[in-house]
Amino acid sequence: MQRQKMTKEEKSWIMYDVGNSAFVLLSTALIPVYFASMATGRAVVMWGYAETVASLIIALLMPLLGSLADLQHMKKKFLVGCVGTGAVAVCALGIPSGPFPFLVIYVIAAVMLNASMVFYDALLVDATTTERYDEISSQGYAWGYIGSCIPFIICLVIVLGGSAVGIDVAMGMKIAFVITAVWWVLFTIPVFKNVHQTHYKKRTECFIKDSLIGLWGTIKKIWVDKSLRFFMLAFFFYIDGVHTVIKLSTSYGADLGIEATQLVLALLVTQFVAFPSAIIYGRLSSKHGTKRMLQVGVFAYFLITLFAAFFLHSAWQFWVLAIAVGMFQGGIQALSRSEFSKLIPKEHANEYFGFFDIFGKYAAVMGTFMVSFITQITGFANLGVLSLSLLFVVGFLLLKKVPNTTSKDFD
Repeated sequence: MQRQKMTKEEKSWIMYDVGNSAFVLLSTALIPVYFASMATGRAVVMWGYAETVASLIIALLMPLLGSLADLQHMKKKFLVGCVGTGAVAVCALGIPSGPFPFLVIYVIAAVMLNASMVFYDALLVDATTTERYDEISSQGYAWGYIGSCIPFIICLVIVLGGSAVGIDVAMGMKIAFVITAVWWVLFTIPVFKNVHQTHYKKRTECFIKDSLIGLWGTIKKIWVDKSLRFFMLAFFFYIDGVHTVIKLSTSYGADLGIEATQLVLALLVTQFVAFPSAIIYGRLSSKHGTKRMLQVGVFAYFLITLFAAFFLHSAWQFWVLAIAVGMFQGGIQALSRSEFSKLIPKEHANEYFGFFDIFGKYAAVMGTFMVSFITQITGFANLGVLSLSLLFVVGFLLLKKVPNTTSKDFD
């Protein structure tokens, strides 16, 4: 059967993932290293606090802002506001020379990035049809992975090789910040022009008060609905493990003595492998079901943690790990987003995705704590990594309890 061609709205929605992923990759690979040069001896602690503050702000703001964004014509206004503020903040990262001002600006940029993702995720229900959620969500992650590599490689060449033309590392990072911000803005234009909010809730006289009341109603609906309750609980555990693997893989590899160059190259390999894998994953879900493919991904991550705990000792084994992560990382994230979209009322998508984002952001707290705690009390980092397998086991078992359902439309 011939595959359906993507519409202009679907392509435009996907393009935003290409734009924001550039900042995601830069903040994962280069910005922490740049910040470490500013805050000698205090980088890990200060960076950890900054990430925590950003997460707290998002957790406090997003359910309410998400609820307000569900009003007619508001989704794109919130999205554009976040992108504009975030892009200015990214450019401004090149201004401060001290660690504290840098972190303040970084927190603003990080909050705007993650807030924009809530509005962007919620626009999926407006950009395509229910039966194409898996396909389009997977395409978004796939193109995000490959698209982020283009500005990242350019930035990497400028930062690491700029000395050949008289550009030092500090100036190279300033240029990298501007390139990343411009890339982010440019790829926001298609979704702004071509995707229109077709699902919304009606504006009332006291819409802020009604939004607050509605949030409590949403929490109760999530808990009462068996599909949503078990999916959200499963998502909390397995995405915790996924995010922890992403966050700690390079530091774990460094502890094993693997060179920094190898780690960065392996990170790029993960992005390239994730591109076709996420697309394939989305297409397999139409044949085998979203829930089943999620279970396959969770089980694969369980095996990945076993490999990392018992067999990861050298650079080539780290490359095997990077390829394995790339094969399942995008798929599990994309299908989690599309499955959640099927379970929620479309006219309240932002409100529900506000809670979805909180679960996704706070999940990594438990995983990183488990790894650190087990490593500290046993003295073996591999046992700390092994503890992550428990998260995937719990997530897998909870996923089994999620009924097979279709998209819901609430009055």
